[in-house]
Amino acid sequence: MTASDDLLRRIEQEPSLATALAWPGDFDVERRDPIEQLALPTRIPLHPIAGCGAGGTYYLCGEETEERPVLYAESEGQATLIGADLVEAITLIAVLPFWRDLAKGFAISELGSDLRADHPGFDAERDRPLHALGLASLTEEEAAARLLAVAARTAPDYIPRVPDDDHLPYELLFPSSPA
Repeated sequence: MTASDDLLRRIEQEPSLATALAWPGDFDVERRDPIEQLALPTRIPLHPIAGCGAGGTYYLCGEETEERPVLYAESEGQATLIGADLVEAITLIAVLPFWRDLAKGFAISELGSDLRADHPGFDAERDRPLHALGLASLTEEEAAARLLAVAARTAPDYIPRVPDDDHLPYELLFPSSPA
């Protein structure tokens, strides 16, 4: 069993951890039914582990015998790797609950300020699951850099598609920027 599998089981078994990740991170282990069945071009198996309120699904990619990256596929046909493993993904989700908005070009400082204005206790809320899981906190800038680094590894092996030939592959949530 891998660290990702151990972490997932712990989140599933401790309701306070599951609740802390469902808000503000929108990583809800109770929402595991994907909107559609997906497949990767490499035929690596996808295991839904959580969902978000907007209809997206988080997947562990691969078999339980290996460390597995975490893929997020949204209901609008975009996808990205969000962590090299579940430990990294949970850390990024906890530190950057607004991570999907970074793909829309919003600045970290603006998103963080808006979140703290609406939820002054955010920093304590963020630190609670990280501390309970023994995960190191990162600055928002460090988390964003890690997210973009792992997202850059999405193509070509982790771009999902609906197994039916009539469906195009998903688009990258974080398209590579030209050099």
